[in-house]
Amino acid sequence: MSYSLALRRDTLSKFSEFEKREPIQTKTETGDLLFNSSPKTVTKGINIVSFKSVIKLYPLATGDFYALKGIDLDIPTGSIFGIIGRSGAGKSSLLRTINRLEKPSSGQVFVGGIDIGGLNEVDLVKLRRRIGMIFQHFNLLSAKTVFENVALPLQVAGVPKADIQQRVSELLALVGLQDKHHTFPKRLSGGQKQRVGIARALATNPEILLCDEATSALDPETTQSILQLLRDINRQLGITIILITHEMSVIREIADQVVVLEQGEVAECGLVWKIFGNPQHEATKALLAPLQHHLPDDLQDRLQTTPPISGPYQQILQLSYNGENQLEPDLLRISQYFQGSSLLHGGVDRIQGHAHGRLLLAVDSNIALPDFKQLTQGNQAIAHHIEVLGYVAGTFHSR
Repeated sequence: MSYSLALRRDTLSKFSEFEKREPIQTKTETGDLLFNSSPKTVTKGINIVSFKSVIKLYPLATGDFYALKGIDLDIPTGSIFGIIGRSGAGKSSLLRTINRLEKPSSGQVFVGGIDIGGLNEVDLVKLRRRIGMIFQHFNLLSAKTVFENVALPLQVAGVPKADIQQRVSELLALVGLQDKHHTFPKRLSGGQKQRVGIARALATNPEILLCDEATSALDPETTQSILQLLRDINRQLGITIILITHEMSVIREIADQVVVLEQGEVAECGLVWKIFGNPQHEATKALLAPLQHHLPDDLQDRLQTTPPISGPYQQILQLSYNGENQLEPDLLRISQYFQGSSLLHGGVDRIQGHAHGRLLLAVDSNIALPDFKQLTQGNQAIAHHIEVLGYVAGTFHSR
């Protein structure tokens, strides 16, 4: 284990203890409990955010534009929940209704069991202190140091100076910036700036962390480190993370559940492995397309839809896996059913412990193919779906 990772995990433990020492209850003026920051426990089946028939429209000179069209959605407490869609799908509008930076034109948004549409200004400030937010372009104050950026929400909330010093120091250690207290943002890398943003978002001990395209401006390696940090925060502190992105790879890496938005409506919603394994909506399929293992160009060029009239040829089979029933590729069993076959291409990912992907096999024409139905059902199953993609004259490796 690296020193930085060990330090972060040790700090997560200390930070969790810090939360336990300072229980805070936030209530509305009517006495309803809005949030309780004393230690966060994840209760199965309880939703921390719910949308009920939420509509958001923007009046334009050309007519009303509906950014959200009757959204009904529940986000479980303690989960990492992804919101994905193409540009203009309504992702940001939906996210910003959670802290009421956007007010729905109609419908209700419940946070912690409270309809936030009826909150007055005082209670709205309390709500926003319980919801952290990080941004694509970091939104740091260039004239303030790293420490001062993180301390700002605590100063606004009137936290005593001694407590601010302790809180900010622990937060910076948590995100791996314990040696950057006096550094200004212009001297930080993109990943470091986002870590400052995360520390600032955690300053008021939120129960929800909103991530608005938090990794879109980062390179792949830095993206992975930020996603790992968010995963650690979720697991160790029990904070619900709600993120929007246009990258399915981010959803695959970190989210438990995902909703796909298309033109302001819910296209589909569910566990990530199920959505990836069996997408139903065309928008979902389009978003997943860049992650698919496409046919290699040399195979595509030689593939025929019908067997050659004469001469030897190979049958090209595709074995697909969608994550259901814990079925995974078993190369030994596959070779027993397709004797003499060769593995041409493929890729299998693991998402939430479920295998997804496909394998391409070349089987000589003199080998009789077994009944695919029997090989995709019950105890004999070697794949969720098997099909013949086409035929290659000769053998695939010959020219």
